[in-house]
Amino acid sequence: MTKKKTLKVVELFAGVGGFRLGLEGWQGLSPCSMYTCPIGDNFSVVWSNQWEPATKVQHASDIYVERFGPSGHSNEDINSVATDDIPDHDLLVGGFPCQDYSVANQLSRAKGIEGKKGVLWWAIHRILAAKRPSYVLLENVDRLINSPANQRGRDFAILLASLSDLGYVIEWRVINAADYGMPQRRRRVFIFAFQDNSGVGKRFREPKQWLLKEGLFMKAFPGSVTKTTEESLFSFDENIQTTTFKLEGDLVTITKTFGRGKAGRGVFENAGVVSGRTVTTCKLTASYKGEATTLGDITQPLEEVPESYFVSEKDFPKWEYLKGAKREERRRADGGTFFYTEGGMIFPDSLHKPARTIITSEGGSTPSRFKHVITQEGRHRRLTPVELERANMFPDDHTKGATDTKRAFFMGNALVVGVVEKLGHGLTQLAKR
Repeated sequence: MTKKKTLKVVELFAGVGGFRLGLEGWQGLSPCSMYTCPIGDNFSVVWSNQWEPATKVQHASDIYVERFGPSGHSNEDINSVATDDIPDHDLLVGGFPCQDYSVANQLSRAKGIEGKKGVLWWAIHRILAAKRPSYVLLENVDRLINSPANQRGRDFAILLASLSDLGYVIEWRVINAADYGMPQRRRRVFIFAFQDNSGVGKRFREPKQWLLKEGLFMKAFPGSVTKTTEESLFSFDENIQTTTFKLEGDLVTITKTFGRGKAGRGVFENAGVVSGRTVTTCKLTASYKGEATTLGDITQPLEEVPESYFVSEKDFPKWEYLKGAKREERRRADGGTFFYTEGGMIFPDSLHKPARTIITSEGGSTPSRFKHVITQEGRHRRLTPVELERANMFPDDHTKGATDTKRAFFMGNALVVGVVEKLGHGLTQLAKR
């Protein structure tokens, strides 16, 4: 009987350990079970890196070490970490910052993409080029696939082409965690890449079949195909409703030309596969009929909520104003006037739906349009750090030890770890030879 292989994981841009929780669980228990059932030992994080620039105290790294221990953890700028100092691994994961990925002209004559300093995608690329892990799992904001505004999809095209040039087959999917029963309406793009000679690579045959039936995302997060809403700029397969095109040119050419002069949204849909620089993409709608977790399901009893979280009578009108619809005449710097309009938001937040997307400025008592406010036993209040953790499916008090404002910031930067758990389970199944 073949012994099961535990995949060695490197976690970049680790924050407070969201990917690690999704893959390893907490004390061996599964996030999707609310930490009541075993998760298994399919993954082991052997090295992690978390570095917050321009701050003396490394709050997130401190929390990470407090929870997972110091072994194999790096608190240095990833651009300064020598590749040889990173252990060999099977899977690289990370929620990398969204930046401008363009490649400057001179790079084609000098050090290539390694010369593009300060853009953290190229730190990932450097590690992949040297270590060649079998698998890569990354997360980013969903607007990545259509950025920047003046060249729709250019940044995503650079990312996909550079991964493809390293020999990876890539698939992506925009996933809203709440569409699959999780407690937060958080839309993120997840990118999975695999080498041809990996367990998953040996299963890969045909891009359309992989995208619509056999791939990781369709296995972990089933979806149905919907027709694109506007005419494709490339060839369109009417039978299975996918768009196919080639990422042409070197990275400098893509930087200069991709998406230029094309109006409207970009050519990348919310799901796709790239093999040999050929893109197959389509729009998918979530297919889920299971139970749903609501904001009301994750709230603490009133007696556990500190008094500082309740909205005062004095501040209540400010909250109402910020959450409400507006059409106001305002004055420009040149003395002219314009009308500022803004739609209303549901206030207070419904306890019968998943939480809205948590933002980094969720903490603090200052009235805000985007912070959550709920009504509990007739009183209005903000969400506690524990409730924000639960919305991301973290264990209670995972970020305890930092200030409440920092704890909220961590959760605004985090991911819904149940998504990672399901992807990890799907990868385990696909990787079996």
